[in-house]
Amino acid sequence: MSGHVAAIFRHPVKGFTPEPLGHVDLAPGEGFPGDRLWAVENGPSGFDPEAPQWTPKKMFTVLAAIPKVAAARTRYDDASGLLTATAEGRPAFAGRLAEPEARDGFAAWLTDFLDPDDIRGPLKVVDARGGFRFTDHPLGQVSVINLASVRDLSRKMGVELDPLRFRGNLYVEGWEPWAENDWLDRELMLGWAKASVFSRIRRCAATEVDPTTAVRDLEVPKALFDHYGHMDCGIYIRMTTAGRVSLGDAITAPLLRPDAGRREVLRSPEGSEGG
Repeated sequence: MSGHVAAIFRHPVKGFTPEPLGHVDLAPGEGFPGDRLWAVENGPSGFDPEAPQWTPKKMFTVLAAIPKVAAARTRYDDASGLLTATAEGRPAFAGRLAEPEARDGFAAWLTDFLDPDDIRGPLKVVDARGGFRFTDHPLGQVSVINLASVRDLSRKMGVELDPLRFRGNLYVEGWEPWAENDWLDRELMLGWAKASVFSRIRRCAATEVDPTTAVRDLEVPKALFDHYGHMDCGIYIRMTTAGRVSLGDAITAPLLRPDAGRREVLRSPEGSEGG
């Protein structure tokens, strides 16, 4: 079963606007380029950029806790390093988050934008370095969403779900619905690159938020459990060889072993890619 890459997205600031890409260069041990490079602490998190360690997403301004985050539109420019942020009725922000003054400025802009009840403590922008990224799984590198699975869930719910609710990196067409749930420890081909599936993605309240309206309107995790008996949608993969992945590239599903489906399912320790 061969699918193809229908969309590629990065999320430069954890929890904020996804940005489409035409291609991405992936390699073992490296984070997804331009993805979740920054996060905004909602009160002290204990995160140390000099010695980065995985930190639960609840410590940051993410959709799972603050739907209004989706109403802020951010955009990162690689060439200049400039991040811009806009929101209806608010002055725009622009700054290079590599600079301390700009990080302070973005934190101040968000403090003014968010509702006071959503802020637990001083907001602070923290950055990822090297291969570290602010993913929801401590081993997370690339998240993959099967669009056929999203459509199947949409049919069960009687609505049309925006796939961006699932905040994936790669969106795939051509696979059977939910086939990916049986691929733990199997190898995929992404163009000429190779990757290993290491976890299904358990979904949380972030998927309940409409990415366009910023309204929490659908109980997606509950619907997953009600219709399928689990709350998973999507898989995490780790690159085992380097390569460029472009729109339209084939993603070949693995050949399943006779014992497929018998292994214990691994999932994110706290839920979906809500950031």
